[in-house]
Amino acid sequence: MIRFEHVTKRYPDGTTAVDDLSFEVAAGELVTLVGPSGCGKTTTMKMVNRLIEPSSGRIFVDGADISTLDPVQLRRRIGYVIQQVGLFPHKTVLENTATVPHLLGVKRSRRRERAAELLDLVGLDPSVYGDRYPEQLSGGQRQRVGVARALAADPPVLLMDEPFGAVDPVVREHLQNEFLRLQAQVRKTVLFVTHDIEEAVRLGDRIAVYGQGRIEQFDAPAAVLGAPATEYVADFVGADRGLKRLSVTPIEEGDLEQPPVVHLDDPLPRDLGGARWAVVLDAEDSLHGWLSADQAASGKGSVREHARRMEAWLPVGASLKQAFSTMLQHDAGWIAVIDREQTGRFLGVLTPARLHEALRRSIDADAHDIPRTEVELETIGQGPVRTSGA
Repeated sequence: MIRFEHVTKRYPDGTTAVDDLSFEVAAGELVTLVGPSGCGKTTTMKMVNRLIEPSSGRIFVDGADISTLDPVQLRRRIGYVIQQVGLFPHKTVLENTATVPHLLGVKRSRRRERAAELLDLVGLDPSVYGDRYPEQLSGGQRQRVGVARALAADPPVLLMDEPFGAVDPVVREHLQNEFLRLQAQVRKTVLFVTHDIEEAVRLGDRIAVYGQGRIEQFDAPAAVLGAPATEYVADFVGADRGLKRLSVTPIEEGDLEQPPVVHLDDPLPRDLGGARWAVVLDAEDSLHGWLSADQAASGKGSVREHARRMEAWLPVGASLKQAFSTMLQHDAGWIAVIDREQTGRFLGVLTPARLHEALRRSIDADAHDIPRTEVELETIGQGPVRTSGA
């Protein structure tokens, strides 16, 4: 969808902002451009909609060389979101959102309908917020309107220049969550500029780590964190990159332990086979809670009478960071893991030891270019070995 071929931007004073840049972004992919201030990431993005013209090289969008296209028409086909949003203060939220459809000559009724749809999509009720003015919104709400406006003409490409950088950390995390949800629905091709490696890791399908005007590594977040290509990348992502990797490593069924299981309507067992607790399921094998060995030892009544509700749980596929956070939040020595189909079917439990193993296995799989399921962890000093298909 977006392709750079040997693109360089050199200014008259001799400054080279971007030096011989070549990379591709696939349709529907979200690529984060991350690096320190002045490294060329924003220049890269602005060349895509010709706010900055390259000195040499070519850029293609959807197969077309953008140097052959009218810049105004090109920009109307590309969504653009900036940190300070840039809403028109004299226009309502609905009118701001409908800006590009208005420029494209879309009928008033249809563009207002489209604007309302998008406000709803970004979590702003158009009946509540549509007639308000930007000054009546919070920073996070204005940022959502900026995203809605960028999507109003249904552009195939979305450019985002540190869009969440001007809000506080709590609102920022919420906006990131909402944007991931939105991207899962609309699947735009996105270039997302940020200086925050944690944001880049969390949002990107792939990350371009910039040095001075060049991309030092262009890879999946897990690979950048697990196997930095250069010393520069290792320094940039930080010594705590193992912890950062928790956020991009999912819980898999192979990571789980299988504890004793009892059902709600079972009679209370006198022992749990030496285990200190058992997971309690309902008749459909959905997660209900847990039962301690001390409670079971009484042997009186049914499991239902003694079971405790389970608060520490996550669906399979959630990140190891979410798992670790849930353990800490509930002061739990393990969390239950259920399926992703909203049925609550119990799959197993994740313990701290298994969480650590899952992280090590993920890192070793990337380092040796083998599937995660084929990594067998050995004792310290011994590397991973393939367990099948060698």
